[in-house]
Amino acid sequence: MDRQLWSKRLALVCTLGAVLAACGMGQSPGGLATPTAPYPPPGYSHTVQSGQVSLYWNCVRPDAGTIQVNGLAFNPWSSQPIRYLELELVGVGPGDRTVSEVGTKAPDIQILTNQSTPFRLNLRTAGTETRFDLYYRYQFQDDGRDRREVRLAWDGPVLFAEAQKQFRVRDACSETLHRTP
Repeated sequence: MDRQLWSKRLALVCTLGAVLAACGMGQSPGGLATPTAPYPPPGYSHTVQSGQVSLYWNCVRPDAGTIQVNGLAFNPWSSQPIRYLELELVGVGPGDRTVSEVGTKAPDIQILTNQSTPFRLNLRTAGTETRFDLYYRYQFQDDGRDRREVRLAWDGPVLFAEAQKQFRVRDACSETLHRTP
């Protein structure tokens, strides 16, 4: 019995040592390090920042009837994850009327501190657009400032609802607005 306990302890110590060695090298136990994108990312001509998210993007016209917005969304500093990022590109025509629109969801459900996620919007234009507005929204738990407490009449677990943040970038593809420094 004593010998079995000793071999279990030895196996636990060896496993723990391997995990700590992998952590010390900045890698997962599988040996693969995930590369991080530089912040701010190079090569983007437009940028905007909300309280928790920084967006970087380029606007291109692959053909006469299409505008394409390619970019990265960052969580540069917040310890709380950004969740369920959605983006929408809206073509605005005369009289501030919506004449075309397209939306997408970020491929990553959440963006942790110092992480980024790419996005792409391909809008088929109507031809009467005077500008293109970029809308984005996400869920975020703001460590107490925007927290709404939901509690039952007993002293059990407490749940905190995440607030949905929504923003608009007016004339997102402008030659003079929202330019990166």
